[in-house]
Amino acid sequence: MARGVIGDKWSQRILWLCALGSAVGLYMVAVERQAQNRQRAIAEGFQVTEGDETFGDEV
Repeated sequence: MARGVIGDKWSQRILWLCALGSAVGLYMVAVERQAQNRQRAIAEGFQVTEGDETFGDEV
């Protein structure tokens, strides 16, 4: 093997490590978006509830 050349075994390991890192990153992004959507839905639910209460008070 020549100097400075990464062997097939190590290049395959690096490739798998990059693929695993990408998968973990995508999973973390998906979890974060789910959490944000959940928070947004809860906030909208509170706004609707507050809107109904104020509307009932005005009448």
